[in-house]
Amino acid sequence: MYRFIEETAAGCMTREVKTVTRETEMHSLLGLFERDKFNAYPVTEDAHVIGLVTKFDFLNCFAFAPAQMVPRYEALMSRTVADIMNPAFIYVSGVTKLTRVLQLMVEHRTQSIPVIEGERLAGIISREDVMRSLRKCATDD
Repeated sequence: MYRFIEETAAGCMTREVKTVTRETEMHSLLGLFERDKFNAYPVTEDAHVIGLVTKFDFLNCFAFAPAQMVPRYEALMSRTVADIMNPAFIYVSGVTKLTRVLQLMVEHRTQSIPVIEGERLAGIISREDVMRSLRKCATDD
């Protein structure tokens, strides 16, 4: 377990990140979620991350509330990622220790965190990535 303390985001993140744009429609986003089995996609513009869109953001559009009428399904599905994404998202750098990544995931109940170097997307780290690293470090000791 001592080895886990030294592990960084860069050591276990996914480097080939699939992204969406703010113009991506909900129809397409649903297809991506179903196909890729991801929980979140970074939203990029000109190679910069401008937000994050999650399955929760997608589903939130369909939540009923006493003060809100839910539009028809087709109207919701023609909305874009720009309408539902979170522009204020948590991110880490490649040198961020996995202990900190884990702490952020637990505190904010998030499943994936973008890894940004400078202003560019370097990767994404998921709960599964952290769990894989925990298991590897425990078996290596």
